[in-house]
Amino acid sequence: MKKYTDSGKKDTRSGFGAGLEELGKKNENVVALCADLTGSLKMDAFKENHPERFFQVGIAEANMMSMAAGMTIGGKIPFTGTFANFSTGRVYDQIRQSVAYSGKNVKICASHAGVTLGEDGATHQILEDLGLMKMLPGMTVINTCDYNQTKAATLAVAEYDGPVYLRFGRPKVANFTAEDQKFEIGKAVMLTEGKDVTIVATGHLVWEALQAAEQLEEAGVSAEVINIHTIKPLDDEAILKSVKKTGCVVTAEEHNYLGGLGESVARVLAENHPTPQEFVATQDTFGESGTPEQLMEKYGLNADAIIKATKKVVKRKLK
Repeated sequence: MKKYTDSGKKDTRSGFGAGLEELGKKNENVVALCADLTGSLKMDAFKENHPERFFQVGIAEANMMSMAAGMTIGGKIPFTGTFANFSTGRVYDQIRQSVAYSGKNVKICASHAGVTLGEDGATHQILEDLGLMKMLPGMTVINTCDYNQTKAATLAVAEYDGPVYLRFGRPKVANFTAEDQKFEIGKAVMLTEGKDVTIVATGHLVWEALQAAEQLEEAGVSAEVINIHTIKPLDDEAILKSVKKTGCVVTAEEHNYLGGLGESVARVLAENHPTPQEFVATQDTFGESGTPEQLMEKYGLNADAIIKATKKVVKRKLK
């Protein structure tokens, strides 16, 4: 099995900041809007180097989305920045009516998603955002796994014509994907090949899936790990090709099992190739205050949980 190495832990929000700054130099149509969280979203460099294209709207997220939608009419490519909770639930009506329904070229960039937001607690730890956004017609939904992939995704969405929800996080996590990678929207990435189980993971759970696969290999279980960075449009072909070989699947995400990646995969399987599936995700619950590590452990969002789910689904396959 191919081994992956952590080149040094970095936060994915910094990958967004680096990508946005690079876009500022390359594309004069890129503008940035922030809802009073410039430092948290790592938008400082863009603000300092391109002040005429940076708009601090204050704690007025609904206004920010409407402003961004309007800017697209003049050919600008607006990137909005705030926490995932405020990027989706707080402004859902504005996104639905002014961005998605109108097909506006707005890039909704959301940091501090999931329980790894940590000590800020349940009110800020949104675990429903992928579901909210993927249900909007025409909305592309991306959830990146590390610094390098987040930077690559930020660059890629600027070239894509249409509304995009780009989700990333607060904590420093393993940085293991290639620095010079080509990010293809809607194209899954095969990380390891295997024959006994398919592990489909997204976001922070991709690294956990790789750690689980290494331990499973030592136990004689061959796991195929797929990085699904694009929740919508989903790479149905890659998923089906893998599960037809392995015969079972585990989905892993830092999100409610209702409405997230797991349900999207289940739909593909139900329609094309019914297959035993286990879900590693939060179980219809809110989060709570704690360190990211404590919360990932409590809510079963780590390598151990993936291993447990794998052993269960392999037994189901053999019945």
